[in-house]
Amino acid sequence: MTAPTTRRIELTLRKPWFALYAGVRPTLVLDGRGQPTQWGLGTWQVPSDGATVAIFLFNRVWRFGQAELTLSTDDRSLVYRAPWLPFLRGSIRSAPPAHMQA
Repeated sequence: MTAPTTRRIELTLRKPWFALYAGVRPTLVLDGRGQPTQWGLGTWQVPSDGATVAIFLFNRVWRFGQAELTLSTDDRSLVYRAPWLPFLRGSIRSAPPAHMQA
């Protein structure tokens, strides 16, 4: 029996400098398993063969800011941007790794 192959991705979670909500932290969902996270840069271990990454915010009343992306084998770094208002969707996109950005 062989172990499943995995890889690491960088994930940058950004919140707007002005948002109409406070004290909200993001939740990362990798292939259906939710994990609380912090704002900023982090690395995550994902399966090599295309995992699904979703991020949402929760303010004790409702979920908002949801964004989802199915990883390709080329994706090494992702950037999530939270919305300004607590009823809008967030956005997630592939980006160059943080150590390669100028």
